[in-house]
Amino acid sequence: MLEPVKFSTYHGGAREEGLLDFSASLNPYPPEWLDETFERAKELSNRYPYYERLEEELAELVGESLTVTAGITEALYLIGILALRGRKVVIARHTYGEYERVARIFGARVINGPNNPEKLAELVERNSLVFFCNPNNPDGRFYSVEELKPLLDAVEDRKALLVLDEAFMDFVRNPESPKGENIVKLRTFTKSYGLPGIRVGYVLGFEDAFKSVKMPWSIGSLGYAFLEFLIKDGFEHLRKTMPLIWREKERIERELDVRSDANFFIKHVDDAGEFVKAMKKRGILVRDCTSFGLPEYVRFSVRKPEENSILIEAFRELGEGF
Repeated sequence: MLEPVKFSTYHGGAREEGLLDFSASLNPYPPEWLDETFERAKELSNRYPYYERLEEELAELVGESLTVTAGITEALYLIGILALRGRKVVIARHTYGEYERVARIFGARVINGPNNPEKLAELVERNSLVFFCNPNNPDGRFYSVEELKPLLDAVEDRKALLVLDEAFMDFVRNPESPKGENIVKLRTFTKSYGLPGIRVGYVLGFEDAFKSVKMPWSIGSLGYAFLEFLIKDGFEHLRKTMPLIWREKERIERELDVRSDANFFIKHVDDAGEFVKAMKKRGILVRDCTSFGLPEYVRFSVRKPEENSILIEAFRELGEGF
């Protein structure tokens, strides 16, 4: 008999039409070559998308050897296959829920700790595994290499493994990324290119292990075409659009008294469920943070200037003590 897994988690993103969606933290500016990507995908759809050549070219662009995956989600399940069975797994209390879900699916022993690298380091044991999101989701806090040092040292000293989720790192100004033999880094193009339907990401570290268990053709013809144009573009799209997002992020920080290192914020609203309903009546979708263990907070992203103005006005109308 097959039994369902009882631990589940809710994710952002609109499930209904007609709402201005601030619940998913995405780049609001699509690439100029998006239409060409779809046309190229049609040309490729009648054959199996072997992408080893593109993987090598992407590695040259990034500057490190890597494994292409269908977003970070596939990478998490590959980690489950490779490393989670029966292992102690350390996860911060208020972070992306898929870490704990995957850990429990693969029979790991989950220990939750503070959202703080130094405090989390105290829970690291020999041969354990740590999931850490940087910048963290949902609060957007980014930790420098110096701030991560206690956790990095604990992982190295105790022969543990650190899985560092850098999904939102492209949105951070002048980001740093640590290096080490006991580190696996997860990255995705879903967020920074605003294309959650095109499942393309990559893993840095332990390439032989990840390549030995990854699915064949996991990214499909659309992902293959996306990679072709992304490599040709050379991350120019990010260089053009990130300053636009940073400028609007600073405006939202001033107007709503919030802070973040990423492209999203959390804000205290007393009752997140009721606040989300009130926002929906105004045609706006924000993220209820209850699934993060924060039922008094909502999360919202940075969008285009005219859209952000609508959000700011709605927050003012509803008031902080909603």
